Amino acid sequence: MKLPVFEKYIDQLIEKSTLDMPVWNIERARAGKAAGWNYIDGCMILAFLETYRATGEKKYYEFADAFIDYRVREDGTINGYSVEEYNIDSVNAGKTLFALYEMNGKEKYRKAIDLIYSQVKSQPRTEEGNFWHKKIYPDQVWLDGLYMGQPFYMEYETKFNNKKNYGDIFSQFSNVVKHMRDGKTGLYYHCYDASKKAFWCDKETGLSQHFWLRALGWYAMALLDTLDKCEPGEEYAEQYDWLRKTFVQLMDDMLKFQDESGMWYQLPALGGREPNYLETSGSAIMSYSLLKGVRLGFLPESYREYGIKAFQGICDKYLKETENGLNLGGICLVAGLGPQDNPKRDGTFEYYMSEPIVENDAKGVGPLLLAYTELRRLD
Repeated sequence: MKLPVFEKYIDQLIEKSTLDMPVWNIERARAGKAAGWNYIDGCMILAFLETYRATGEKKYYEFADAFIDYRVREDGTINGYSVEEYNIDSVNAGKTLFALYEMNGKEKYRKAIDLIYSQVKSQPRTEEGNFWHKKIYPDQVWLDGLYMGQPFYMEYETKFNNKKNYGDIFSQFSNVVKHMRDGKTGLYYHCYDASKKAFWCDKETGLSQHFWLRALGWYAMALLDTLDKCEPGEEYAEQYDWLRKTFVQLMDDMLKFQDESGMWYQLPALGGREPNYLETSGSAIMSYSLLKGVRLGFLPESYREYGIKAFQGICDKYLKETENGLNLGGICLVAGLGPQDNPKRDGTFEYYMSEPIVENDAKGVGPLLLAYTELRRLD
């Protein structure tokens, strides 16, 4: 496995990026807009910070700090961020603030953490208590949103709020297992509408039609990273153990659908159906989840080989040398459900196949970089 080649790829991405226009944010680049504050860049900056921790190479920390410092004002307000949008995706980039504040103690980062936590406290909820995915998606719980919000929530409660809302976090995961897990496959549906009113949902269950790989990956990371940020003590030992078992069960169920290449399909339960394809971002997330799960002791040592196989499979199929440097392909740009004025996003098989497949987008690069950091830790 040529890990130094992958380091070259990371350096190439940094060299081609500016603080306003990172080369890995394909969605913003296509729109011709500066990056602002979003989960996509948050994913990449978290990956750079993990690369710094794994390698000791200070350039990765320095770029990450410069990128976040550029967006956070001295009073803790953030360029491009609004609490009132109630977009759970926007919480994700806040995870970088914990790490950077711990590393350099910039007080404005601490203030920004509190600002984002104010969104968590006031985020609209379903009747059962789960966060809406966005204000524009009332009563909808998206699997992706568990990763965007819950690890931040858990880290804040652990570090700054005396664990007061641990029970709320565990309850939100419990509701997802209750409503979104398929008993036959063990996989989780992409979205759930508690009101059962959305045009894309089943009117009896509120569920979307399919299991989407990247959403399953985000959910795996949500479980893993929330466990990692939790300090349960005796009071929450039972709930912590339940969450750990939920993560292990998901990994076991996902391995049933791992392709012989090491990767997973865009819709993993429909691997033999054309034009379904082996998808990079979700496969990279699964690689990271397996490798980190083993390192943290949640998974048996034997599971490491599945994570390595996934990483190698992605590199073999989609990481290519070109005249412009290295390129990582096979990345689904985006997928979602609705809103009402976007009927194309109806959750059908055809919809998931219709979204653009791109190169070098952070939603694939970031998770593959996280998986890489786990391999570097093995070295």
